[in-house]
Amino acid sequence: MSQKSLADWLAHLESLHPKTIALGLERVNEVKSRLGLDPSFIIVTVGGTNGKGSTCAMLESIFGIANYRTGLYTSPHLLRYNERVRIGRRAVDDGQLCAAFKAVEAVRGDIPLTYFEFGTLAAVWLFVKLRVDVAILEVGLGGRLDAVNAFDADCAVVTSIGLDHTDYLGSTLEAIGAEKAGIYRSGKPAIYADESMPSTIADHASRIGADFQRFGTHFRFSRQETQWQFHGRRANHHGLPFPALRGAHQLNNACAAIAAVDELKERMPVTLQDIKRGLLEFDLPGRFQVLPGRPVVILDVAHNPAAVAVLAQQLSQMGRFRQTHAVFGMLKDKDIAEVVRILARVVNRWHVGSIAATRGANADELLHHLGTIGQRDNASGYESVELAYAAACREAAQDDRIIVFGSFYTVAEVIKRI
Repeated sequence: MSQKSLADWLAHLESLHPKTIALGLERVNEVKSRLGLDPSFIIVTVGGTNGKGSTCAMLESIFGIANYRTGLYTSPHLLRYNERVRIGRRAVDDGQLCAAFKAVEAVRGDIPLTYFEFGTLAAVWLFVKLRVDVAILEVGLGGRLDAVNAFDADCAVVTSIGLDHTDYLGSTLEAIGAEKAGIYRSGKPAIYADESMPSTIADHASRIGADFQRFGTHFRFSRQETQWQFHGRRANHHGLPFPALRGAHQLNNACAAIAAVDELKERMPVTLQDIKRGLLEFDLPGRFQVLPGRPVVILDVAHNPAAVAVLAQQLSQMGRFRQTHAVFGMLKDKDIAEVVRILARVVNRWHVGSIAATRGANADELLHHLGTIGQRDNASGYESVELAYAAACREAAQDDRIIVFGSFYTVAEVIKRI
């Protein structure tokens, strides 16, 4: 497959395995061994139901501003695959990705890797090749059996636990917590960043002898009107600016990032000024992203009940608007019923669009769920998110707001057109 374009390679990746998701580490570990991947750089692995992307972005920003060469691997992407792999706080180019894919393919043999597994190995190959100082790896799904977990973390963060991907991870918070805690390692810092914690998180950390610390017990924050303080096991940091991303929950994510930075400070010293700048100088599209102009448009990739509950709270705190229009598309394997129930209290008008992806729900399915909570008369369905957004823009007045949410696919369709 020499001289193939990035699009050709991505099409090839999609064809290699009959399933989009196939948890397990045997195949990944075998190809990892064939590649000779044994990273010497520091690895920070970040898992959790919500908050992973924000925490990863803050870690990349803080370490990058401290003049360390960072590698960042996240998923999914919004517009371009290149967003998933960043080195030195910049997305890698097509040629670099193609070279990494070629390296993996050269040793894979007849081992069927999923799209995510292939991409994970390629990303770490690039990080080794380009000699990063620290790699920040975002878990794709779960933790224990996720491809990212083929690489041992020097510090592991679980941001939060909520009900999502229950077909793969279990139907209770305890079961999901046990899966996500699988990224912790014996004798290594193991951080949990939310107030609410299933017992299986601490149980697993204790069982394997991880150096466990949880929010509220080992680290916490206090806030004033214009700044906040981090109180940690290793250090206290005062006069911190609020993170660039909106929302009170971002302080939990910031605490997780700072706790990880503090745990690694002997190997990677970071100053208070680095932390302050790092909290301010980063960007993450689609996380309560408010677009300029009127009507106000908010983009948010929230796609499970816990994330949508936070979104509803943020919308309630924004101030007064005449009406709220929701542009809504979602994957059919998500908890659509609970998501619409939560957000119905802040939405006046629904514009729902079908998502063309294999797992995408069509507009009729979304309208059915809205009908079960008495919202059908306030909703219109469209063949695509693009058409739903266009309808919302036509209908919304200058003093209204439009919230685009439900999936990365939904937000991506709107970003393409702004």
